[in-house]
Amino acid sequence: MEIAILSSAYFGPVQWYQKLNRYDKCLIERYDHFVKQTYRNRCIIMTTQGPQSLTVPIEKFEALKCPMKDVRISDHGNWKHLHWNALMSAYGESPFFEFYTDDIRPFFEKQWKYLYDFNWEITEKVCELLDLRPHIEPTDEYLAPCRHDFRDVIRPKHPLPDEGFLPRKYYQVYGQKYGFVANLSILDLLFNEGNEAIFYL
Repeated sequence: MEIAILSSAYFGPVQWYQKLNRYDKCLIERYDHFVKQTYRNRCIIMTTQGPQSLTVPIEKFEALKCPMKDVRISDHGNWKHLHWNALMSAYGESPFFEFYTDDIRPFFEKQWKYLYDFNWEITEKVCELLDLRPHIEPTDEYLAPCRHDFRDVIRPKHPLPDEGFLPRKYYQVYGQKYGFVANLSILDLLFNEGNEAIFYL
């Protein structure tokens, strides 16, 4: 059995979901330290102005480092409203946005305390919408680096090489303006390809 380790992700990129689809089992790390500028609390979508990062604000923690499982979401800045409006603006004209609205909108209406729990619920829902049935488990301790460890590989800035990631071109709303942009949030693939999205993972 091939096991992969992933960081928690907020509507993770296509690469992240590709790992869920390709490995026998994926462990989603709860005990790694929260790191800024990662997919743990941000996703990247495509807008009329180009790629845009949406970031979930977190509460400050006293220690220098905080385990991912203890990171709390902040309600500062009405971020849920801003994120949902950004998604409507970016994907309102995409082929499948309205089809998935009732499934995705609740994530921007309910109150969430911990980022890890929020991301876990998102992962379960997105897998359901993709008709993806991965074997995923949260970790119960910090895991040392191993062969299929993607915690530092899949990140928005300075990603490490990943020979196993095979980005495949698909229709994007703003493709004529910007060309194809690979590895955006899974929402980009879902809203643009609908039921066909699973074939790009």
